[in-house]
Amino acid sequence: MGSRNEDGEMERKRKRGCGWKKDDFLPEESFKNWGTYLNALGNSKARLKDRLLTRSLDDVELHALRHRSENQMKKTLNWWDLLWFGIGAVMGSGIFVLTGQAASQNAGPAVILSYFISGVSAILSVLCYTEFAVELPVAGGSFSYLRVELGDFVAYIAAGNILFEYIVAGAGVARSWTSYFATLCNHRPNDFRFYISFFAQNYNRLDPIAVVVSILICVLACLSTKGSSRFNWISSIIHMVIIAFMLVSGLTKADSTNLKDFTPFGFRGILKASSMLFFAYVGFDGTTTLAEEIKKPSRDIPVGLVGSMSVVMIVYCLLAGMLVLMQPYSQIDVDAPYSVAFTAVGMDWAKYIVAFGALKGMTTVLLANIIGQARYFTHIGRTHMAPPFLASINKTTGTPVNATVVMTIANSVVAFFTGLDVLANLLSISTLFIFSLVALALLVRRYYVSGETSDLDRNKFIGFLVVMLGSSIGMSVYWAVSEDGWIGYVVGGGVWFLATLGLHVGLEQGRKPKIWGAPLVPWLPSASIAINVFILGSMDGASFARFAVWTGMLLVYYLFVGLHASYDAAKEAENEAQVSQPTTIEARVTAP
Repeated sequence: MGSRNEDGEMERKRKRGCGWKKDDFLPEESFKNWGTYLNALGNSKARLKDRLLTRSLDDVELHALRHRSENQMKKTLNWWDLLWFGIGAVMGSGIFVLTGQAASQNAGPAVILSYFISGVSAILSVLCYTEFAVELPVAGGSFSYLRVELGDFVAYIAAGNILFEYIVAGAGVARSWTSYFATLCNHRPNDFRFYISFFAQNYNRLDPIAVVVSILICVLACLSTKGSSRFNWISSIIHMVIIAFMLVSGLTKADSTNLKDFTPFGFRGILKASSMLFFAYVGFDGTTTLAEEIKKPSRDIPVGLVGSMSVVMIVYCLLAGMLVLMQPYSQIDVDAPYSVAFTAVGMDWAKYIVAFGALKGMTTVLLANIIGQARYFTHIGRTHMAPPFLASINKTTGTPVNATVVMTIANSVVAFFTGLDVLANLLSISTLFIFSLVALALLVRRYYVSGETSDLDRNKFIGFLVVMLGSSIGMSVYWAVSEDGWIGYVVGGGVWFLATLGLHVGLEQGRKPKIWGAPLVPWLPSASIAINVFILGSMDGASFARFAVWTGMLLVYYLFVGLHASYDAAKEAENEAQVSQPTTIEARVTAP
């Protein structure tokens, strides 16, 4: 049996050497012919139940799935690389765009506090991710964490949504790169785009520069992860030097009288700005997909992830403080706050520094984006929820070339045609949704161990989770419908506190982290869930509608393809494990 499996694997490798075949996309038994496919569809109900109730195991994610990539990723990264990847992934153009609206329309000078609040909430999510990344250092990131704790189905829906958001964000950043490059060359943002009159509005300005930049980033990501890291940290350091120059130059024009009316929009305005500015911190989740290439995960991952987010939060608060000291909040420009502020104080030349800094930041964001996308897709391919040819790791470079190229093509097509207005409106609630799920998965990991946790403790745990989630959703809804009320927050917050306290004192943790653990469990992940759900209350109805439509499309693919492919792959892995077990026992018995 073992030799047949090896022969089959060798045959698949020979086929891939001659080009892609059907088995690279749908090699599973359910897709051998129409008869087997119809039979699989007839068993959809039983298979869906199996996938809903079955959770993966740490060993499966760490070993069995990785072997499906034929070759291994190279462990070449350390904490220094991860630190700068985290900074490069997060610190793009968001700070140069979002601050203007938050300061002038929502928080005033208290935008500094808004950045601090949203930064703290981001760090809570980082700590949840870090425990998983240390315990499960694999390329799948949140997809792997959710597979282990919440099951295949939840992980698939989450991963499908985050990949869509990665594509939209990558395309948006690529088109923004063109706009800032044009500004740097003393041109208008659309001057380097081709206008096609007979194309539909918002799809008629073709952007070849966005495609070229995306392809160059793809080539770099394919050639070497370590080389990409060097490029990233050199670019990020240059970006930080530019920001330091901006801070020093801007603070020479500071006027403390601009801070007299510090909270013109009240505490609600501060929180409203915080919910918007939270999106300036997203991107770190893609950095966790590099865990498989880290030399010493137990040391490098906590330092890299927590360190990078702490640096980003400090820089954001300093930049926001500089802006509100340079100009009264009512005069801050919504679209280009820093460029206009420098021009207003007689430093018109500084707008080129701002544009260059934004350009550097967007370049590293594009790099981190495609690296994260590719590794997500690689691990999804290993589970056969996506075509398994995406799981392939190049033997020479140790990088997921297939997945990187496919995701770059998707990014480039969208970036070439789609206007920034459309892309901005497509950004959905997926990130907050997945942050909430990862925090929930951490609670499940700590408090529920299959086969060990008693039925009574399991039911108590579920009850506490339901109350915790219900109170968080209640506060979010209250925020969305109430302008000046406060009683809802008192009641909802009190219920949330009691539920978390009940979980803390009423249940023993079933599993302790082996290497590195998030502190203050269950308080920290519970707070992360509450904050992420609260921010969801600030999203508009259209965002929820887009989330529902895309999730519906994912469900269609899953029910007709992904479910059966992953089911067959899982059963094949179980059979191989059963076959190898007697061989292992026999070897132990006969060993001298």
